[in-house]
Amino acid sequence: MPSDTSAPTAPPPANYRALVRNSEFAGLYAGFTLTVAATTLSGFALGTLVDDQTGSPFLTAVSMYGATFATVLGALTLMSVADGRRPRRTLVALQCVALVGVAAHAIPGLPLGARFALLLVVGFFQSLGTGTRMGLLAEVVPISSYALARSLMNITSGGMAVLGYAIGALLLRHIGPQEVFVVAAVLTGLGLVVVATTVREHSIRLTRRPGLRQTWTTNTALFSHPGRRSLLLNLWVPNGLIVGCTALFISYAPGHAGALLAAGSAGMLLGDLTVGRLLTADQRRRCAFALRLLLAGPYLLFALHPPMLVATTAVFFASAGYAATLPLQEQLLALTPDPVRGQVQGVESAGRMTWQGIGAALAGGVAQYLTPGTAVTALAAVSVAVTVVSRPFVVRARAVRVEKADA
Repeated sequence: MPSDTSAPTAPPPANYRALVRNSEFAGLYAGFTLTVAATTLSGFALGTLVDDQTGSPFLTAVSMYGATFATVLGALTLMSVADGRRPRRTLVALQCVALVGVAAHAIPGLPLGARFALLLVVGFFQSLGTGTRMGLLAEVVPISSYALARSLMNITSGGMAVLGYAIGALLLRHIGPQEVFVVAAVLTGLGLVVVATTVREHSIRLTRRPGLRQTWTTNTALFSHPGRRSLLLNLWVPNGLIVGCTALFISYAPGHAGALLAAGSAGMLLGDLTVGRLLTADQRRRCAFALRLLLAGPYLLFALHPPMLVATTAVFFASAGYAATLPLQEQLLALTPDPVRGQVQGVESAGRMTWQGIGAALAGGVAQYLTPGTAVTALAAVSVAVTVVSRPFVVRARAVRVEKADA
């Protein structure tokens, strides 16, 4: 397969500082950072607004993660645009849609039904934006630096979430949710400007016109591969169930939800920093199973209704387990043909986000009939079970990857 002459030819960056010297990566990274900050602020504001108006754990959980339900529609219909000939233009257009969606939430008196409809629309286009961004990421950095780049973006996501939840909680003590939505819209607009002015067009080597047929063709090939199926299962389900646990924090402890959410984001940051920066690829693969167990195990303590300090500490350490996504994503990329990297990564991200929405809905539904603490414990137990049962299939996928590399 011919190589893309626009791909970097310099030696792979050895650390994060060297990585951000790549101006295009720096642009993608800054735009991503601003988008995460905006999403965190708007999600927390919306969850608080819905909780105040309805008092429903189910609606509150769904409002915080409802956009993820629509990402699966993007994965199933138009995700092939992530591998189109003009990915920069596509990403800028999708950022514009995100800006309109966030700004619309700032309209005073907007009915809850309209807010949930906005979540679905924004979630659909958000999934396409993620696929396009990840496809560009694979173009602007060498493949050998892909895990380092994803690690930095994951760390930033955790860091921005920590700040977003903390600042969101502080802002909501002094201003209303509508004003917080305005702040989120400003951050989204800044992200749009950064991407538009720093990222150039790349050819992601698509051989056919993007559209519904091309999306289905690639997805059929993706899911027909047993190794990729097992990796996607482990990237989606255990994480989604634990996100469902976090969606109950507002209902579980309204006065301490910001601290719990910030602790989870801080733990995620620590895990990604340690696993992505300090471990080799082989070490990451060896610790992936333990990390997936760590992700869910501490949440079992919620069955005992622990003191808030203990609960916050448990959430912090558990969230380090999210770093298990890094070795799984590396394995998935190794099994992905170059021309469809964007779509496959977009499907992976969309499925992960969709399962976050499913986890939030499941958690909220269980909490409607049981206590939020009981619901957290139940979802954590199922996450552990899925991780343990699926482990042999992940090991088999690793063997397939090694055989492919040796071929």
